[in-house]
Amino acid sequence: MEILILNGPNLNLQGRRDADVYGTQTFDELLERLRKTYPQVAFGYFQSNVEGELIDALQRAEGRCDGVVLNAGGYTHTSVALRDAVSAVAVPVVEVHISSILAREEFRRVSLLAPVVVGSIMGFGLESYRLGVEALLGRRK
Repeated sequence: MEILILNGPNLNLQGRRDADVYGTQTFDELLERLRKTYPQVAFGYFQSNVEGELIDALQRAEGRCDGVVLNAGGYTHTSVALRDAVSAVAVPVVEVHISSILAREEFRRVSLLAPVVVGSIMGFGLESYRLGVEALLGRRK
């Protein structure tokens, strides 16, 4: 099984950006932990601050990956193009967020992606990614 972890803008700063909201663990540390916890899963990872690159990565995942765990960052609330890409591909996508977008500023409370993903997980820190992986693994049973 292959799962792509796909991260949007500013998530390259994980571990050093706004630690009160996002924590101090880096994505390298998270990926190492996921690989140890799920040795049967081949994890791909891609992060970009560029909307079109995220769309390209999502489209490339179709036919190659069994699922995508997507944290679109700020594009969650603004990108119709990313929403259209999620709805256009056959690969299941789980939306994740480190913080609860419902407990944040009003403009962050609406996810344009939520209606077109298989599920949304938020508010559990980086553990949200592991829960996203579990959701994808559960779909294969």
